[in-house]
Amino acid sequence: MPSTQTAPRASHAAATEARRLTGEVLQTAEEAVESTRTHVNHQIDRAADGVRDLRSHLEPAIGHIAERAQQMASRSVNAASQAGAKVQKQFNQYADATGRYVAEQPVKSVLIAAAAGAALAALIMATRNSRANRC
Repeated sequence: MPSTQTAPRASHAAATEARRLTGEVLQTAEEAVESTRTHVNHQIDRAADGVRDLRSHLEPAIGHIAERAQQMASRSVNAASQAGAKVQKQFNQYADATGRYVAEQPVKSVLIAAAAGAALAALIMATRNSRANRC
């Protein structure tokens, strides 16, 4: 009867070996998952460090660009103000020259003004007549 006892022992040994192998496979799978998790966490940390580094380099550049834009806007406002003052000064010079001319040549000034008024009136009347003829 030794052969009848051999089969249960062999079956028991095979089951024990299968459990051992299953345990090893499970252990290896758990180690692989943990290794993958560690690697992914490390890569995420590196990416976060890269983003922080990039942000630290970009923030000063953005501040510099904003400062330059503000300086350019200030220069533009100053240039426009100076141009306006220059135009005002020229206008005042022309007005003074015109006032002097009128004071020195009153009759001539009245005749020039009358001629300019007549030319303007003729232009207005011609424009009205051309519009009336089109309708």
